[in-house]
Amino acid sequence: MIALIVAHFALAACAGPLVHRLGRRAFVVLALPPAAATVWAFTRWDTVASSGADTWSWQWIPDYGVALDLRLDALAELMVLLAAGVGALVLLYCASYFTDDTPQLGRFAGNLLAFAGAMLALVLADDLITLYVFWELTTVFSYLLIGHGSEHRHSRRSALQALVVTTFGGLAMLVGFLILGQAAGTYRISAIVADPPETTLAVSVALVLVLCGALSKSAIWPFSMWLPNAMAAPTPVSAYLHAAAMVKAGVYLVARLAPAFADVPVWKPVVLVLGGATMLLGGWRALRLNDLKLVLAYGTVSQLGFLTLLAGAGNRNAALAAAAMILGHALFKAPLFLVTGIVDHAAGTRDLRKLSGVGRSLPYVAGVAALAAASMAALPPLLGFAAKEAAFEALLHGSAADRWALAVVVAGSALTTAYSLRFVWGAFARKPGVPDTPVHRVGWAFLAPPALLAVLGLVLGPGVGWTDRLLGAYADTFPADGKPYHLALWHGFGLALLLSALAWAAGTVLFLGRARVTRLSRRIAWPTADSVFGHLLLGQERLALQVTGFIQRGSLSVYLATTLLVMLAGQLAVLVIDTPWDGAVRPRLWDNPLQGAVAALTCAAALLCLTVRRRMKAVVLAGLTGYGAALLFVVQGAPDLALTQFCVETVSMIVFVLVLRRMPVHFQETVSTWRRAARIPMALAAAATIGVGMWVAAAARTAEPAGAAMVREVADHGLKDVVATILVDLRAWDTMGESAVLAAAAIGVTSLIYLHRRSEGTMVQEELRGRTAWSLSAQHSSRLPQGDEAAPERSWLAAGATLAPEHRSIVFEVVARLLFHPILVLSVYLLFCAESLPGGGFVAGLVAGLALITRYLAGGRFELAEAAPLQPGLFTGLGLFISTGVGLLGLADGTVLHAFTYYGQLPVFGKYHLGTPVLFDFGVYLLVLGVVLDIVRALGAKIDRQIERAAGVLTPEGGPEAGGGPR
Repeated sequence: MIALIVAHFALAACAGPLVHRLGRRAFVVLALPPAAATVWAFTRWDTVASSGADTWSWQWIPDYGVALDLRLDALAELMVLLAAGVGALVLLYCASYFTDDTPQLGRFAGNLLAFAGAMLALVLADDLITLYVFWELTTVFSYLLIGHGSEHRHSRRSALQALVVTTFGGLAMLVGFLILGQAAGTYRISAIVADPPETTLAVSVALVLVLCGALSKSAIWPFSMWLPNAMAAPTPVSAYLHAAAMVKAGVYLVARLAPAFADVPVWKPVVLVLGGATMLLGGWRALRLNDLKLVLAYGTVSQLGFLTLLAGAGNRNAALAAAAMILGHALFKAPLFLVTGIVDHAAGTRDLRKLSGVGRSLPYVAGVAALAAASMAALPPLLGFAAKEAAFEALLHGSAADRWALAVVVAGSALTTAYSLRFVWGAFARKPGVPDTPVHRVGWAFLAPPALLAVLGLVLGPGVGWTDRLLGAYADTFPADGKPYHLALWHGFGLALLLSALAWAAGTVLFLGRARVTRLSRRIAWPTADSVFGHLLLGQERLALQVTGFIQRGSLSVYLATTLLVMLAGQLAVLVIDTPWDGAVRPRLWDNPLQGAVAALTCAAALLCLTVRRRMKAVVLAGLTGYGAALLFVVQGAPDLALTQFCVETVSMIVFVLVLRRMPVHFQETVSTWRRAARIPMALAAAATIGVGMWVAAAARTAEPAGAAMVREVADHGLKDVVATILVDLRAWDTMGESAVLAAAAIGVTSLIYLHRRSEGTMVQEELRGRTAWSLSAQHSSRLPQGDEAAPERSWLAAGATLAPEHRSIVFEVVARLLFHPILVLSVYLLFCAESLPGGGFVAGLVAGLALITRYLAGGRFELAEAAPLQPGLFTGLGLFISTGVGLLGLADGTVLHAFTYYGQLPVFGKYHLGTPVLFDFGVYLLVLGVVLDIVRALGAKIDRQIERAAGVLTPEGGPEAGGGPR
């Protein structure tokens, strides 16, 4: 099972190259995974038809009881055959529907196959969380498929609408799953169905939430508006997602949970009422539309309401009818959509008012459509007739609610007959006053997929008994009530047959009076759900703008004050009500007086930040608070933390200074006297609240501290540095996640500086024809020697010639040149000594970054380009790749991030050992170095270039150009 799912996603990832190489013929290759899944499902028919099941399990999150569980039983077998079988035929159909030069065909092919894989996994999932993951994957891929023609506004809007509606339902369903799993004590679906939890308020709420997800996925009213608009997708998508796959997911979930929860009081009112209403509203709307796809779309909405009603009815015979109708619906609705695509392809239109005489030009296409439409109208001897007869019998002998539902179903069946006739007439009949529509020839490969599905519907009508054992295995999961019904084409004359005849007759009358029905339908039409959705979305946007305008006033101090006040109110309320300090150990002010002195100076610097008006003073004072925290780490005996804090604070201050070059000297915000006076008390109150909270949290500890155990664990491995070992071994997962977040944040922030592209120009000195940004504001001194008057000077920096003489600091250049390589060596030392001494990849990367910053501060952007000619993204990406690769290497021993150590001996150096934590730390080193370099290039070199461009000292195209003044 898992191999088939992986095969779908693996081949989907290769769809782009396949389409590029094979063109539209690549769809034949892409059809192999769903075809293989279909063959595999047929091989398991006897097992599941005998009430057996195939299972596969992998513990995903063992501590929380979350596992990747797959299970193939009778219901899953039916859905696999539909999702995989119809999916394979649709992919083959795509090979004829598209052309080799169709835009973005590779992306479309990959998304379609990946959707098939997600749908296959969804119906096989036996765990609520697993089902939800693949449920949302189908939502994402359907969004991409519906919005495939993204150049059209309607496609983008339809895709967004489908995403919003189904995601909203999916989130509600997730909450329901969590409540249901907690109530049942397991997330295993088969276990929940076999032993459902006791009906409580929580379980009832959970079921309503789950039904919200199921109904939104299957386009049940009031969530039905997204499916007709999804017809903006290419026809193969409509045939697959909206006939056999995605929209069936909600019906499948209702059918899956019905054996356990159909008797819960909230279940039947929701399912029966909304299902019946959807059947009537969708069918009635289909009678007045002129686009063939829209006629089928609203017909699909109607049929989904019917399927939901049957699946949720909660008795054995209705469940059998629901399973038969699910099969029948796929076998008639998918070929009808595919035939619509053929007609559109051959005639160039889907408007039934413009189509005329197509049936005579394309007789085989018309025959396939007539066969499928007859099954949809439940005419004998097709599968649709046998399934609807079963539905009528089940509802006829059910409860009073079932008999009310039967009346709705009969009315809906009359509408089904009417729009089935409307479709066939509109697509293929010759209409008075309308000239015959010219069409081109249709190849056999184009017609074969819909023809095969339609013929199956014909064969399985008389042969419906072949499916009785499989579908009955699912139906038998419901309690037996009375004589069990068995599928057969003919059950003799009876009330069910009379009701079918009544539906056919009423539907025929509606079709014959189509002009009056259309006028009446338009006269009494309510506002469409689509327009309601549009107004709701517009209202939400306006409300968001008003709220944003009220709250977001552009004042950072107001934002911070609001945050602090909310935090203060919440924390003080908890502290006052709970009084958690009762019995707490009295806090010590300090371990030695030096801590108190450093803390007092740090707090003083922080408070002074609130009073200054110049930005540079605020940066310096904020930096002092960081250095004060680092001194506290030193006094406390935490050299690792102190070293990291010193490096981070230094880099942060340099970045602030670089940014301040493009900002006013003074703060521009006008602050009233009372607001300025309230800053210090508010800051003191926030600090005191946080301090008390930290004391209370520390005093509430009941377990033994983990420090001693950490020290012993590190010592057992022959190491000494506990902090570094925690970061790269014991809690390497956290480090990997934080590294990824750091890289993403740095790339995102610096990308705001690079408006168009991250690599602009060549950063060569020849592009400069004047002074650099470092010397543009300097005043030239006529007293400086010019030309031959000056003695020859040694150039300490590679780009020293780009600096104006009055701007250069020879002492700084010499120091930068002499210290650059020792600092890099120090960074490598800190990287490799981390097992026993203070250091590590993070602080080593910061130190290496400081070496590059020193070169930049001494010589400008050209000096930085000479010192680091490679792109920062190379370091960042390589670091992530190495760290991730080392983590995955641990799978060789059964767990991610498992540490390996190699011991060896070198001739000169003697014994040595190399551990994977060091390699992991090396990846962190490269990543941090890349992040620092990226920030310096963006906030330093990039801003320098902008200043130079504004001053007109760059060549017009950034290339070499002779001339210019002194540099």
